[in-house]
Amino acid sequence: MEESHTELQSSYEDFLRVERFNQVERISSAVDAFERIRNEKHNKRQVCPRVKIFLQELRSDNPQLAQRLRNDPLRHIRALEWACHSIASEERPGYDIKSGSSRIEVSLSGPVGASPVSPRGLTSQQLNKLVCVEGIATKISSVKFKLNTSVHYCPTTQRHDSRQYVDVSDSQLGLPALDSSGKELPDRFVTITSSVYPTTDKENNPLQTEYGLSLYSDVQTICLQEMPESAPMGQLPRSIDLLLRQDLVDTAHPGDRIKVIGIYTATPKPSSTGLFQTHILANSLETLSRDVPLNFIVSDVRNIRQLGREKEILSILGRSFAPFLHGHSIVKKALILQLLSGCEKNLPNGTHLRGDINVLLLGDPSTAKSQLLRTALNLAPLAISTTGKGSSGVGLTAAVTSDPETRERRLEAGAMVLADRGVVCIDEFDKMSELDRVAIHEVMEQQTVTIAKAGIHATLNARCSVLAAANPVYGTYDKSKSLQENIGLPDSLLSRFDLLFIFIDNLDVVKDRTIASHVVRGHRSGISPVEEDDEPEVDHTIWQNTFLNGDHQQVLKHDFLRKYIHFAKARYKPKLTQEAREAIAIQYAQLRSSYNHRTLPITVRSLETLIRLSSAHAKARLSNIVEPHPDVAVASDILSFALYHEDNENVNEENQYLENDQNVNEVTQNSDEEQDQPNLKKPRTEEVNQSIIKQRIYSLIAANNEEIPSKDIFDNLSEIPRKDINEALIELEEESKVMIQDDLVLII
Repeated sequence: MEESHTELQSSYEDFLRVERFNQVERISSAVDAFERIRNEKHNKRQVCPRVKIFLQELRSDNPQLAQRLRNDPLRHIRALEWACHSIASEERPGYDIKSGSSRIEVSLSGPVGASPVSPRGLTSQQLNKLVCVEGIATKISSVKFKLNTSVHYCPTTQRHDSRQYVDVSDSQLGLPALDSSGKELPDRFVTITSSVYPTTDKENNPLQTEYGLSLYSDVQTICLQEMPESAPMGQLPRSIDLLLRQDLVDTAHPGDRIKVIGIYTATPKPSSTGLFQTHILANSLETLSRDVPLNFIVSDVRNIRQLGREKEILSILGRSFAPFLHGHSIVKKALILQLLSGCEKNLPNGTHLRGDINVLLLGDPSTAKSQLLRTALNLAPLAISTTGKGSSGVGLTAAVTSDPETRERRLEAGAMVLADRGVVCIDEFDKMSELDRVAIHEVMEQQTVTIAKAGIHATLNARCSVLAAANPVYGTYDKSKSLQENIGLPDSLLSRFDLLFIFIDNLDVVKDRTIASHVVRGHRSGISPVEEDDEPEVDHTIWQNTFLNGDHQQVLKHDFLRKYIHFAKARYKPKLTQEAREAIAIQYAQLRSSYNHRTLPITVRSLETLIRLSSAHAKARLSNIVEPHPDVAVASDILSFALYHEDNENVNEENQYLENDQNVNEVTQNSDEEQDQPNLKKPRTEEVNQSIIKQRIYSLIAANNEEIPSKDIFDNLSEIPRKDINEALIELEEESKVMIQDDLVLII
């Protein structure tokens, strides 16, 4: 037998009053915050107090109640909100629970099931249940105003009358009706009311609407689409509509990755065919990071840091990029630098300097351009693939569409907006029409999409790298024509590409035989055996053997290469030294002085290209400092190869690389810290600040080869209470500075 509303409210009040969860204090704080901002001029649509309830706390206190909340969320959320009202009226006597405009609403947070599902994972078994869904917001409607209660005045009788409206999107539809005290009314349920607006009363007296006394609510519809990386290959991504109310509106923008907790409901379509239209009544909404999370373990971080000390790190990463392709070593290194990207800068005056690197691959057919695009698509944490003929300008940027049901205008994000903080791979770039190519000019430099059409003015972020592949104008590269005649693209577009690589299919018997041998070897079934005495000490968790360029070589595994690129890109923000600035200025002046037979126009954007490539190479070395050698030298050589096809020693032979100066600085710093380490055990004379504790813990870990058992931390800092040390370790882990696993603390 189902529990009544009063019994459910009592159960939730018992949970809310548990002292270890501090729910009473949260409710009081929510009411105080709402009262404080209610009269502010810039009130961001907060029309009611909102209390966050963590499902893991409810599950730890009452697992049965948490399970019933998941299976019957409509009744339980209403009872939970009434329980919050009851506590709020006791803690804050001025709070009126009968006021419809300031009723507390509950926002659920935490894991609903084992993991969030995608729109593809929603089935009929989850109807009318609590679900947690992740996806990309592709279509967002404008904010509409829904009438909840209308108030009318009759001049004849001089009386006021009110009327409530309930539609299919109401969260209390189908539940037993409640009176003003919260008790269920027998044999009365909340049903859909007529949408006819009253003009006369029962005695046919005319009514006047009191618009100032009527109650309204903000509503908005979002189309949540399946994430590209989770959609099955060869299938269209699925989507689901979200219904947002009150202060949840305008919290997401087209292209945002969001996680929503809500109630999966269904409404019948106008045509009585037995089909239902499903949507989610959103209860809470959270914007996710653009970076796709990767599962790192302690051994991964240790291997990444050890590999970052290698002198030839860019050669290792380059040959691990598409090892099944023969040659193109410099192009592979350039694509690795593109995946790492430079450093984005936002100046105080509002100027935005992009850090993403754009690359164009142009050349003869059958020169592995599409395979390089496919490899970059698989390595990048967030990447979207498209073709020049199969995409339009608005499909790449953004479009204003019309809702087939409401006929209202809505904004729909394109491929570049959806790939914000990622990579866009455009194949057959030359097949795109001129009008469509003009649409991406703004995205490639300003990294924004400006929409001014159909009465909608908006600016969307499209901070992505562009990797395009195209064929020459004549199908194959004609050596009798100039470079500009073969490319066939305007200089305004070419200057937005940082690097342009030309692939020419030359007739060379030796090279053709080598390529044929490499391709045939790749078609052999099975994997070639590896001799035991080749590399006996190789760590087989990150390395794999391959036959590359006529010789057996060790390359990184695909999963570890993705982790290395993600780690280096997210953790390091290199800065230019004075020597690096001077070296970049000298290299730029040399490029400008010799501009004959160039493939790209050398402009100030080429100077920014040098800075971006140098910063990306510093990331590859896991360094926070850009140095003249090897960073600026390698960046200059790659740019020279793209411009003049000159093979320089810094690109092909990296044996002359210096040791990472960051490691030298770390050794010096470690030696200084080891001398000061005995002072860590001085008696405590005053209360230690939490930031000082974190700094001492971090220094202690750095002095012990960047990893230390937690027991040694407590022993070395014995004068500090264990509680303070635990809190400092938790804060360091939340700040992504250390990793704690199996009683081992490691700097990341």
